[in-house]
Amino acid sequence: MAIAFTKYHGLGNDFILIDNRHQSEPILTPQQAVEMCDRHFGIGADGVIFVLPGLGDTDYTMRIFNSDGSEPEMCGNGIRCFAKFIAQLEQENSKEVYHIHTLAGTITPKLRLDGQVTVDMGVPRLLAPEIPTTLNEGSGQVVDVPLEVGGQTWGVTCVSMGNPHCVTFVEDVSVIPLEKIGPEFEHCSVFPQRTNTEFVQIIRADYVKMRVWERGAGVTLACGTGACATVVAGVLTGKCDRVVTVELPGGPLQIEWSISDQRVYMTGSAQRVFTGIF
Repeated sequence: MAIAFTKYHGLGNDFILIDNRHQSEPILTPQQAVEMCDRHFGIGADGVIFVLPGLGDTDYTMRIFNSDGSEPEMCGNGIRCFAKFIAQLEQENSKEVYHIHTLAGTITPKLRLDGQVTVDMGVPRLLAPEIPTTLNEGSGQVVDVPLEVGGQTWGVTCVSMGNPHCVTFVEDVSVIPLEKIGPEFEHCSVFPQRTNTEFVQIIRADYVKMRVWERGAGVTLACGTGACATVVAGVLTGKCDRVVTVELPGGPLQIEWSISDQRVYMTGSAQRVFTGIF
């Protein structure tokens, strides 16, 4: 079966986008998505994103299979690519704002005239059972809690942006052995649904550097939900302002955790790379 696709990336976090509007379930199996994501024998990507019909009052539904075949609740860089892909599909009928159904709830991206996409990522979930994690389960939030991973004790703050994140602040992100320590965090027993892990270096209260190990994808050049979780964790620990530039290996994201409505807003790029038939 021939599959038409478009390749996009958000700060180097790359995705295969598929027009799946004609039916309510992805036209590929998770294993087929794994094959497409293979960087040697396939197209190469961190995940495959499907544009499905909307549910309820939403315009569309977003589903995503990671490069290992697992399905995350949401993807921050992916939804910016999703919004740009929708505009490409709709052409002259495209809108400025879309309401997208995801497994993490309704997410609202806004296409800006400067080519950037601003996404209302919703209100972060901070209680241990919501993340989920068994850390500090009886006392609510998990803020700078000690966790032993890889023979070392880390101070971790846990946040859900619809998907689980474990944020730890370090002196120098460049020396973190992500390929080794990342899987140990992801599969740590205190995270029953596994976790994304962000290693963060504070440069200033309004500027941080972040590297990420993504659940189901491994080392990636950027993670939108992870950048959002990082700023929330930074505010909770008193390390960050509420408006922060998060510098990732693939480039910067602008993150705001609004005081007025407690919602997190992410602004960043999404670029089309090429189209093809698989």
